[in-house]
Parts: sequence; C-alpha cells; structure tokens
Amino acid sequence: MNTMENKKLSIFLMGGTKDSINIIKFLKEKFNSPYILTSTTTDHGGQLAKNVGSDEIIVEPLELEKMVSLLKEKNFDVFIDSTHPFAVNATKTAVKSCKIATIPYIRFERPSLQIEKVKRENIYHVESFEDAGKLIVNNWKDENVLHLAGVNTIEDVLKSVNRKHFYARVLPLESSIEKCRKLGLDGKQIIAMEGIFSKEFNKSLMMEYHAKIIISKESGETGGVPAKLSAANELGITVILVDRPELPILKDKTVVNNLNQLKNKLNQI
Repeated sequence: MNTMENKKLSIFLMGGTKDSINIIKFLKEKFNSPYILTSTTTDHGGQLAKNVGSDEIIVEPLELEKMVSLLKEKNFDVFIDSTHPFAVNATKTAVKSCKIATIPYIRFERPSLQIEKVKRENIYHVESFEDAGKLIVNNWKDENVLHLAGVNTIEDVLKSVNRKHFYARVLPLESSIEKCRKLGLDGKQIIAMEGIFSKEFNKSLMMEYHAKIIISKESGETGGVPAKLSAANELGITVILVDRPELPILKDKTVVNNLNQLKNKLNQI
C-alpha cells in the first residue's frame, strides 16, 4: 500500500520555532522530496527555515483571508502548525483557515514540562506576563529581575516593574535590541544571545546580574526551561513561570508531540 512517504507532499508549515526547523529536516529526510512552504513572522525565522531546506518562505503575520487564499491557490496536502505554544492568535487563524480551505490540519505541540521533575521550591505560576509584573511589584519591588521569556513579552511585565532593576535576555537581532531600547532599557540591561543554555551557564548569568527573580514561559524542554529552573533552584532564586494558555479550538483536532507521531499522521492522510 502506498503511503505519504512515497508521494510528493505539498506542505504548508507555520513555524519560526526550533520545532519547525526540526520538522523541515525530518520531512526532507523521511519523505519523497516534499515541497514545503514555511510561514514565519521574522526574517531570522525565515532564514533558519531556508537554511535547512524549506522550498519557499513567507515572512509576515498572515491574516485569515490571506492564509485561506494561499492554501487554496497552492493546493496543499496538509497544514502543519508548529508555532510557539504561546502564539494563540496564530493557531486560531490556522485552524479557521484550514476549515475554510478544507485542508487537513496538524498541530505539532511540544510536550509540556513535567514540573514534578524539578523541585517546586520558589516557583510561582501565573497566567500572563502582566500578572508576573504585578506579582513582582507586590512581593519583590526593588529586587533584580532577569527576564528569560523573549522580547515580545517584556512590555507587559514593565507595565508594573521598575525598569531600573530589570534585565532581559533576547535574541541578538537589531529588531529585538531596538524594541528593548524603546521600552526604556539601556545597553547594560540587554543581554543579546541565542541558544538553549545549560544549567551552569544560566547559573553564571543569574549570578552576574544578581538576579533575585527570573521570569520564564512554560515552553517545555525545547525552550530550555528545565535548565533555567534547576539553575534558579540551586541559587535559591524565585521563579515566575507563565503557564501555557489553553486552546479550546484544538479540541478534536489532530495534535502530535513528536516527529514519529507526525510521520504516522501524515501517512494516514
């Protein structure tokens, strides 16, 4: 019986994450010369996708109408949504677009962090970055905060937190650094680097900036969260963890958590 592995697939991949890069490499290796169009919101994400073999790149946020038009125009076999767990609006748009264009939708969802593997001491769970900022102001107003949750979440935290005590690790991109500056951060408060870092590296960074609180998204092992939590725990540093938003729109949708599951679902289409 023929499977999708023998057919030349046409795939719309919405990504810009480390997951999407791994998916492109996996599909190119396991399937028969698939055509992959990758949609990202940043030049950086688009370049990474191109470097690992994506056939076409779109670098812009796609609204519903444009996404539906693209899906119908190119007659894709499947849509794979590998956006970040916190990219709620992107996932909602993807699900609606696939329904209108009648294209199979697959959500690649990185596994949630098994928090019981890490000591629970000094970990506070909140539902949003605004809540994180309010928690800090109410409990640790004049303590140093190290933000390890991406540039796009800084503004919500700074609605409450004093900039004087705030430090942020962001991607070494001009756009990220410029956004930090517009939010009132100066050079010594901006830590520009890329990567998933070890526990020891995170510890060094936390000690260097005399951090008393760190902020992180619950972005799973792929996002390097266990190393951040372990480092903070060993140093006795408070962690504010912003939990993943729930997405009711994914109810009854195909959701996979690893590449082998993705392969199996593609073979069932």
